[in-house]
Amino acid sequence: MTYFRQIRHIEKQKVQTKVKKYMRTIEITTTQNVTIEYQLAELKDRIFAYLIDWMVISGGMMIIALFFEAALKYNIYSGGGILLNIVAFLLYHFMLEVSMDGQSLGKKAMGLKVVKLNGQEASVSDYLLRTVFHLLDTIFSMGTVGAILISSSNKNQRMGDITANTAVIKVRFDLQFQLDDILKINSIDNYEPTYPEVRQFNEQDMLLIKNIIARYRQYPNKAHEQILDELISTLLKKMDILERPQNRIEFLKTLIKDYIVLTR
Repeated sequence: MTYFRQIRHIEKQKVQTKVKKYMRTIEITTTQNVTIEYQLAELKDRIFAYLIDWMVISGGMMIIALFFEAALKYNIYSGGGILLNIVAFLLYHFMLEVSMDGQSLGKKAMGLKVVKLNGQEASVSDYLLRTVFHLLDTIFSMGTVGAILISSSNKNQRMGDITANTAVIKVRFDLQFQLDDILKINSIDNYEPTYPEVRQFNEQDMLLIKNIIARYRQYPNKAHEQILDELISTLLKKMDILERPQNRIEFLKTLIKDYIVLTR
């Protein structure tokens, strides 16, 4: 078994164990045929996001109510306060997710985002479906239906997510490049690869490099330090590069970017 295969086997076991124990992830292939691994948002993260959103909505409605009371001597809640709050909640989530690319203020504060599972951009109709199903997932069931589905489904989806084929992911995830970073590399025309020799590797090699970077950052101990050094030594040897890079992490990240551009 080659060095790459040995390390890949070890890292795969470690990552799978960690994922099963601590978190759920999904892999989404973008329209540029780049497969990106995302960490799914946990129930507690989504609850905190909703609480933040409720505070924003309540504050906004209070300001509007005070304005109408002061300017027009009219109580906007006199005809049905519950219905007005429901409408405000639905409009808030729909309008912000459409305008903020899958985020509300609560999601943004918690580092969460709505993404399509097929790698495409979520459409207005997708956000509308998610909003309508808030009636069942969040409002009429007091959040019970949504919480049960998020906790029990493989992709942490509530009914609105399942219907719209979306998921809520963490955008602050160390085991991946951010999607924006990938999409900034539009083509080989506006990005010049530093190491064209990276063509000889495959996608699994790049995933291995990415996971080793993440594990080294999370657990910067001697064992991972040694794995990182051995990985770089092996890569340099395979690519016939004599000079050792000064910044090891940036070197590895550059290899991944080069691979994405050259093999897209």
